[in-house]
Amino acid sequence: MNERFFSLPAEKQQAIINAGYRVFSQNSYKNSPVSEIADAAGISKSLLFHYFRNKKELYMFLWDKCAETTIDYLTKYNCYGQKNLFESMERGMRAKMEIIRLYPDMANFTIKAFYEKDAEISAAVQASYHKYFHLKADKTRLNMDPEQFIPGLDIPMMYREMYWASEGYLWEMVQRGNVDMEQMEKGFSRLMNFWKSIYLRKE
Repeated sequence: MNERFFSLPAEKQQAIINAGYRVFSQNSYKNSPVSEIADAAGISKSLLFHYFRNKKELYMFLWDKCAETTIDYLTKYNCYGQKNLFESMERGMRAKMEIIRLYPDMANFTIKAFYEKDAEISAAVQASYHKYFHLKADKTRLNMDPEQFIPGLDIPMMYREMYWASEGYLWEMVQRGNVDMEQMEKGFSRLMNFWKSIYLRKE
């Protein structure tokens, strides 16, 4: 699948991917014109369908690209090999900021896709989300030292709370447009320090 697409130069692939993220993040699935994606990518609609059989295949390709890119960059930044959860999350934030530089509309697309109501794709999106979320959560917790936290803490719940808050913070910053990476990093550091003051065992 998508062999013709992957035969394109990397720059052209990125242009098509970013065009898809931009258009799909601004509209519902049903109201996202494929012709607008093609125009934004600088190609014809017929050529876009040469790379992807239909609109659904393009959409799900973009969705899977979000998950795969995130996991690839989290692995690159060695987020999964840390015993200290907060070190893992800090590395994860740096990885996601690099992703935003490459794919500015990916975060918006992810949120839009997660809440998409179109029956044609919503089930596929939700099934894929739970698969990737549990994979990330399991890999993150694999080497985690529970002794670093206050006694009796519900660690899976803590992880989910911080995960959701982190994703929400990223989404809010991206929504403002023209993301200031330095400001984003400072804001996330404040969040991290707050969580550390609550959840870490006092020495």
